[in-house]
Amino acid sequence: MKPVNVGICGLGTVGSGTFNVLARNQEEISRRAGRVIQVAQIGARRPNPAADTSEIPTTSDIFEVARNPEIDIVVELIGGYDTARELVLEAIANGKHVVTANKALIAEHGNEIFEAAQANNVIVAYEASVAGGIPIVKAIREGLAANSINWVAGIINGTGNFILTEMRDKGRDFEDVLAEAQALGYAEADPTFDVEGIDAAHKLTILSSLAFGVPLQFSKAYTEGISKVTTDDVNYAEELGYRIKHLGVTRRTEEGIELRVHPTLIPEKRLIANVDGVMNAVLVDADAVGPTLYYGAGAGSEATASAVIADLVDTVRVMTADSSNRVPHLAFHPSRLSDLPMLPMDEVETAYYLRMQAIDHPGVLADVTRILAEQSISIDAIVQHDTAEELVPVVIVTHKVKEAAMNRAISAIEALESIHGGVTRIRVEALDAQ
Repeated sequence: MKPVNVGICGLGTVGSGTFNVLARNQEEISRRAGRVIQVAQIGARRPNPAADTSEIPTTSDIFEVARNPEIDIVVELIGGYDTARELVLEAIANGKHVVTANKALIAEHGNEIFEAAQANNVIVAYEASVAGGIPIVKAIREGLAANSINWVAGIINGTGNFILTEMRDKGRDFEDVLAEAQALGYAEADPTFDVEGIDAAHKLTILSSLAFGVPLQFSKAYTEGISKVTTDDVNYAEELGYRIKHLGVTRRTEEGIELRVHPTLIPEKRLIANVDGVMNAVLVDADAVGPTLYYGAGAGSEATASAVIADLVDTVRVMTADSSNRVPHLAFHPSRLSDLPMLPMDEVETAYYLRMQAIDHPGVLADVTRILAEQSISIDAIVQHDTAEELVPVVIVTHKVKEAAMNRAISAIEALESIHGGVTRIRVEALDAQ
């Protein structure tokens, strides 16, 4: 059959990896797709020495690729929001299928893009936008199609996971490990997206829509970073039998859907608590199959290229077969998306780890426990070490309570004259079947 012509826009880390894997594994890929997939044009500002594209027509105008009548599929790997959105919509308007690794684009503009794709009878595939090479989009959208999904929880940002792993294993502080992560290329010069949870929230927004059949709603995601986590917190968590992970959680409840990213204490015996370094993992709990765990490289040139090319193969299969029966973009048919509300964080119910510095006087702990009791917050564990210092560290782990009640309690505790420096709060998740 006639080869399928692909135009790659963006020749950075993932773009060069995609080009190289397509070239190296072309025979194997064509055997799976049933047709040859060939790169016919590249849109990039400059060559990348990591990929020999000297024989491929190249333009600095990415929109030229989107308008090229010879191109069947546009691969968007430029990143960012505005230009990427314009490029994808231009490609769709010109009848091109689109493959993208851009989680921010899908999380923030996916509803508009999918609507345009459906109107123009083309595919927008985005497996590589979440968790790099882990095929989690396909797993939720197709592999678990028989299930009603209860919740999804994931370590979906390798930079944050690397930092927390180093803090735990080597006793280093946050700023020290962040500097190394930047030197190693795991974190950008401005690490805000990674360490403050924005990157993970983009990915979680996509997973939530796939799991529960709701429109993409990134603006309703709660995000909290790891920059305030200290080595003391990491050590106390270990003493209590937990590990701290920067977790994304989306859960279906009777009131609506939780959508939240924050540091989380996870029991150390859970598999996901032992995902270390830059690796990613996603845990999905569903009614029929129960909990399933997906683990692998969440970033990297060829790991992400693996997911990009998997989408190319799927798209080519649909082009060759019956396009009217393709898999819906968000797993559920557009006319059947649910209007379940996204819960505000105040309504979310979890357990909590609280750390505070208290003056070593009689009655201080009684004041703290009284305030917790006034908000109907019960205590699961308390750790208080003897010290010669005037300020004594006190760590409390609670049972489940709504965030609003915990916020009221923390405000009251911080108002006590015996408490210095405020209260550090980290949420606790059991992550077992519920």
